[in-house]
Amino acid sequence: MKSDTHPTYFPEAKVVCACGNAFAVGSTKEKLEVEICSACHPFYTGNEKVLDAAGRVEKFKARRAAATKKSK
Repeated sequence: MKSDTHPTYFPEAKVVCACGNAFAVGSTKEKLEVEICSACHPFYTGNEKVLDAAGRVEKFKARRAAATKKSK
């Protein structure tokens, strides 16, 4: 095998999430910054966060309610 072809491996690379959670993993980068992790992801926490910038969820619910009224 050729030497010096693989990047440096950091077995204790620090991962910092936007929520403030920090943990260590193995990586080729010394420090990783992520936006979401298992401590704040809705799938793991069970909390649903709806990010609605333009009222799309309300519009969808209104259209759905109108469609169910018509079909009955």
